[in-house]
Amino acid sequence: MHVFTVGGAVRDALLGLPVQDHDYVVVGASPDEMLARGFRPVGKDFPVFLHPKTHEEYALARTERKSGHGYKGFSFHAAPDVTLEEDLARRDLTINAIARAEDGTLIDPFKGVADIAARVLRHVGPAFVEDPVRILRVARFAARFADFSLAPETLGLMRRMVDSGEVDHLVAERVWQELAKGLLERTPSRMIAVLRDCGALARILPALDRLFGVPQRADYHPEIDTGVHVLMALDQSAKAGFALPVRFAVLLHDLGKGTTPIDDLPRHSGHEARSVELVEEVCAYLKAPSECRDLALLVARYHGDIRRGPELRAGTIVRLLERTDALRRPERFRQLLQACDCDFHGRLGWEDKPVPAPDLFTSALEAMLSVDAAGIARSCENKAQIPERLHAARVAAVAARLDRPA
Repeated sequence: MHVFTVGGAVRDALLGLPVQDHDYVVVGASPDEMLARGFRPVGKDFPVFLHPKTHEEYALARTERKSGHGYKGFSFHAAPDVTLEEDLARRDLTINAIARAEDGTLIDPFKGVADIAARVLRHVGPAFVEDPVRILRVARFAARFADFSLAPETLGLMRRMVDSGEVDHLVAERVWQELAKGLLERTPSRMIAVLRDCGALARILPALDRLFGVPQRADYHPEIDTGVHVLMALDQSAKAGFALPVRFAVLLHDLGKGTTPIDDLPRHSGHEARSVELVEEVCAYLKAPSECRDLALLVARYHGDIRRGPELRAGTIVRLLERTDALRRPERFRQLLQACDCDFHGRLGWEDKPVPAPDLFTSALEAMLSVDAAGIARSCENKAQIPERLHAARVAAVAARLDRPA
């Protein structure tokens, strides 16, 4: 048997990037031989084994044949006679279809090394069209490698996959998995741009696709449209290194603008309520984790109020903090403010512009937390008066801290 390092470990080493994980392909071995050597099986659909000491994954070389729709619509053949080139041929991109032998020799049947040098994302072969997940993966790699271009022939294949309906067989869980990974890359806007260019965005996230080309409000920068604003804000979230819930919330925060009645344009009155409804739909479809869903809903509903913070009276600020549950969930509220910062900076010329009154809401929250809630509760003979008294005390504290009307 022969063992080869494959995939991302080889690619990243050639790019001079840190290698996070190693994947190995074993040629010329059977499952029984792997078991005899102490490897532990973990694969259900095809033979993958864990090394007895390092616990890294070793997969038997295999071929695959299309047997149905979607990414599960494949049958696999793994046997000692499957060659390394046959195994590499089933991979998505040439830069991921390079192997390294134990002596360091590179096996590169699809010219992946040349595509790395030319900074090109290119499909390995015609079998690319058989798996719709590859559309998502290419978009994700575009977000990771921002200086790579997408080969025109690969984009053409992706468009044909969309036109043929193959992309409609993507399951929501896999869409979320790839979307989340792409959002955490360095330039997540490229993922959305690639999905839109090939037509997939309109099929998997139509509410997001509708943002592109919608006129922006007159008091924003008219030289960019709403879709571009969202992508700029999204890249701001990546630049700041914000967590996945923040990036996801930024991506969805303006969905309602895509449904603005034509007579209301270029304004988008009432879009926050429409955004909340659409965020709920998108999160339900994607089965997004609750921390991502909850923050996305808060940002969609309140980012306009946060932006108008310097204009708000103390009582309005207190009600906003109470409705967002900021006192019990201060970390989530901090993420809400982070997303709103990205919304502010996601405009041409505003990337480095200071946010007005950046500490306004954190100072207000500190003032509210300083109120002696327990003391107020003890002083109220009529317990029904506690919420009203507590709210009034918080408003007074915030008014004093921010030096503004109650």
